[in-house]
Amino acid sequence: MENSALSMLPPIITIILALATKEVYTSLIVGIFVGAMIFTGGNFLESIVTFFEIMENKVGGNVNILVFLVILGILVAIISKSGATRAYGNWARSVISGKRSALGLTAFLGMLIFIDDYFNCLTVGTIMRPVTDKFKICRAKLAYVIDATAAPICIIAPVSSWAAAVGSSLPEGSLVDGFLLFLQTIPFNLYAILTMLFMAFIVVTGRDFATMGAEVRKNNEHFEIPEEYKDAASEEQNTGGNGKIVDLILPLIVLISVCIYGMLYTGGINEGKSISDAFADCDASKALALGSFIALIFISLLYLPRKVVNFTEYYECYSQGFKAMVPAIFILCLAWTLSGICSDSYLNLGGYVGGIVQENASLAMFLPVIFFVVSIALAFATGTSWGTFGILIPIAFSILLNLPADVAENLLVICVAAILAGSVGGDHASPISDTTILASAGAQCHHITHVGTQVPYVLTVSSCCVVGYLVAGVTQSGWLGLGVSLACLAVVMIIIRAKVPAIDV
Repeated sequence: MENSALSMLPPIITIILALATKEVYTSLIVGIFVGAMIFTGGNFLESIVTFFEIMENKVGGNVNILVFLVILGILVAIISKSGATRAYGNWARSVISGKRSALGLTAFLGMLIFIDDYFNCLTVGTIMRPVTDKFKICRAKLAYVIDATAAPICIIAPVSSWAAAVGSSLPEGSLVDGFLLFLQTIPFNLYAILTMLFMAFIVVTGRDFATMGAEVRKNNEHFEIPEEYKDAASEEQNTGGNGKIVDLILPLIVLISVCIYGMLYTGGINEGKSISDAFADCDASKALALGSFIALIFISLLYLPRKVVNFTEYYECYSQGFKAMVPAIFILCLAWTLSGICSDSYLNLGGYVGGIVQENASLAMFLPVIFFVVSIALAFATGTSWGTFGILIPIAFSILLNLPADVAENLLVICVAAILAGSVGGDHASPISDTTILASAGAQCHHITHVGTQVPYVLTVSSCCVVGYLVAGVTQSGWLGLGVSLACLAVVMIIIRAKVPAIDV
């Protein structure tokens, strides 16, 4: 059954089920099991054995990423428990002078915390919500700024859980360095770049429109904390540890610095390699595990002797942090397994699909925009970026690596960038997305209000991206696609500036 039309069934079934059920876990499990049944010729027991055999190999080969995610969850829990974020918020309220600077600092902090989007949403929301409340900033707008600087900054940051996940999504035998490919996609991730530019425009000009404009006007007339969050707001200043601002800043500096050095170390910087060569040859997942573990040791030595948190609170954070990361870990394990069943060791989807596309290479010019639109739809329906690019990146490799070498080389980076961009765009618009939910929670905003006010902004940016990826595919130039999409966004911002009055500056 290998290298036949049946090899397309696992990803197709997964995508259809995900769109229909809006649930990614079962969709991935069913897709993988169907693939295993095809591979074993319908042998039920052998299919189960094959399922877990692939998962065992995949999880074992990516254990460093799982370690990083668990430790990161623990670090987030400990920092939240320490009260350091509250201390920073109290300081910020004393030095910020207005709405624009408060939102600007929120955006800056969001871009600074680029290790993980969960960490980003929860930390930025906790730190900045008391500050923005002081200036009666609409909580839906705060949630938008948090969301616009969470996943978009993580997906273009080389040192992040996202970078490691993207690198691990590449199919076996692709002969492509995952980290180097991720670096190459950064300038062509149009949604991430344009979203942050558009967010900055909205913050600076105060020209909110559509549902966000209505919400901001209502908020300006009568600012009120949502009823379900009033008790939390009154208790916020009286709970948590006795952490200082330094207890927030130092662990972040150590985490980021050690992860960066870990990449250089695993790439051979101590053996005389240049910085660029060390980054190209590094083991990103091992570096992230190394950096997070050292940061955990550091935060333990920083907090426990000074009793920033007591030992009971400290060890409770281990289980809390692990639980917070279980969904991301489960999605990754299943996505890795789906990639495995589609590999040339099993169904060889690449050999089949690549052969078909190779005979119709002229259609390759539309692949970037197709992948962008499909990934938006899938991420919107499932609420997960990781599950989306975990499904689509192996498919992109299957198609492109079997095209003529010159076409594949030009389009591979653009198509992977389009998948990553669409994954984040769909995730932003999805009401069931973890990041969207966490942004609402961080801002303590009604979740549906956040979704409803953010969707028009997502559609605005995505429209510019569609034009950019269409141009990039036709010309096989990611830089030209970037330039065209930036020009489209500039036109949109000029129109908004001319037609929409400033209502929140």
